[in-house]
Amino acid sequence: MDFTAARKVMVDSQVRVNDVTDRALQAALLVVPRERFCDPERAFAAYAEAPVQIAGDRRLMEARDIAKLLQALDVREGEKALAIAAPYAAAVLQRMRAVVTAQEADQAVMDVVAPVLADEGVQTVVAPLDQPHGEGWDIIVSEGAVAVRPDAWIEKLRIGGRLAVVERQGPVGKAVLYVRGREGLSRRPLFDSSPAVLAAMTPAPAFAL
Repeated sequence: MDFTAARKVMVDSQVRVNDVTDRALQAALLVVPRERFCDPERAFAAYAEAPVQIAGDRRLMEARDIAKLLQALDVREGEKALAIAAPYAAAVLQRMRAVVTAQEADQAVMDVVAPVLADEGVQTVVAPLDQPHGEGWDIIVSEGAVAVRPDAWIEKLRIGGRLAVVERQGPVGKAVLYVRGREGLSRRPLFDSSPAVLAAMTPAPAFAL
């Protein structure tokens, strides 16, 4: 399979036509080898308009959705970015000249994505997803959805830092952009999206007598 040609078709048919106009982002999407972030037996499906298995129940976010999330972040060269359960996004951000750390909790996922992340110059860490690594991030992004506002992630942003994530409690979620300001937190809805909710970011059921 000609993956270079498949990337161009993906950008032309899934990304540009959905109002993703950032040229640096488009250029990154054209070179990051999305097929290497999949279960090797699913690499042929890497550029389809569907989530693709990485390992276990983890999937890559659809290209259209991750492109729109990353465009909303307005990435600037040299910014520090944390990609939580977002290995493909991590590589794209690194190509956009951010300084990126990819955090995963599942070693099986890391076994698949670590080689390509190393080739792309992305640092990696294995830690629970509800315990974000480091602090003072300019950018945090996730390819998985969260059931409630991820305050633990927001607290790790610097003033002026941005978080892009999908919040989902039903069949369809909403991608949102949070910006941490000196006077508080702003939230802007972006578009509908339905990636699977990360188990670690789902609150435990509450029982009432």
